[in-house]
Amino acid sequence: MNLQQLRFVRETANHGFSLTRAAQAIGTSQPALSRGILELEAELGVDIFVRHGKRILGLTEPGKAVLARAERVLAEVAGIEQVTADFRARDAGELRVATTHAQARYVLPAVVGEFRRRYPAVRLTLLQGSPKQITALVLAREVDFAIATEVPDDVDELVSIPSYDWEHAVIVPTKHPLAGQVPTLQALVKYPLITYVEEFAGRRRIDRAFAEAGLKPDIVLAAIDADVIKTYVGVGLGVGIVADLAFDAARDKGLVAMPAGALFGANRVKLAVRRDAFLRGFALSFIELFAPEVDPRTLERLMRGPSRKE
Repeated sequence: MNLQQLRFVRETANHGFSLTRAAQAIGTSQPALSRGILELEAELGVDIFVRHGKRILGLTEPGKAVLARAERVLAEVAGIEQVTADFRARDAGELRVATTHAQARYVLPAVVGEFRRRYPAVRLTLLQGSPKQITALVLAREVDFAIATEVPDDVDELVSIPSYDWEHAVIVPTKHPLAGQVPTLQALVKYPLITYVEEFAGRRRIDRAFAEAGLKPDIVLAAIDADVIKTYVGVGLGVGIVADLAFDAARDKGLVAMPAGALFGANRVKLAVRRDAFLRGFALSFIELFAPEVDPRTLERLMRGPSRKE
């Protein structure tokens, strides 16, 4: 058994069981890849893949176990390679962060500014998407971190690091009847509402609050972007419900915001990282900037915590 054979298994599974695409991904020929897999199966005495003729259809039960362990072994090997790279160029490299629009627009600018000041040689890439999309990116090792309110806590492969809490705010034009009032669910339900789509920014808490009060809100527009919500509130389409961090009285002239945490509760933003990831020094520094209460020792303890499946 060798590392290349384990790579063959992983890439075949990751490329929809296409030997052609898997071979292209690792820069080898299809016959060499197929031969390597067959030799590994012969050595182990089990079939890793389900076959129909020359086609591979999926993983056998022992194949699933082999793949899971192969991924862990290859992750450790990648970590060893990164350790040496880290010592060769401690303050250079690339950091890839997947996040939602709200975090990229309202929270990360200060963090990124300080990070760039400390590590000018590090290339920083921000990818935006839905919580499901950015979680998939970190699980696929295409990014180092995923940052969002809706990052899952129950995915075994991920460590979820809490960073800060935020609440919703009700926004209306300055001359609106609700301006300056303490918002209530009973008052809000009388107006058309504009807020986030279901997957974003604590929308489920909003829906649950109205449902528990036996009220049915008239949500006339749902968006993923707080700036879009504020724009349509400004033209009189309805009353907005946004994350409080998305409102700036100096910038959002013509609108007023009222705290709504008492109605919808608090939301927690989390940073997710693969449990088996190797974090270089500048990556740890980014986490410290984003979640200052999480010190390196605490992070290390989280990273080496026992798997829920073990």
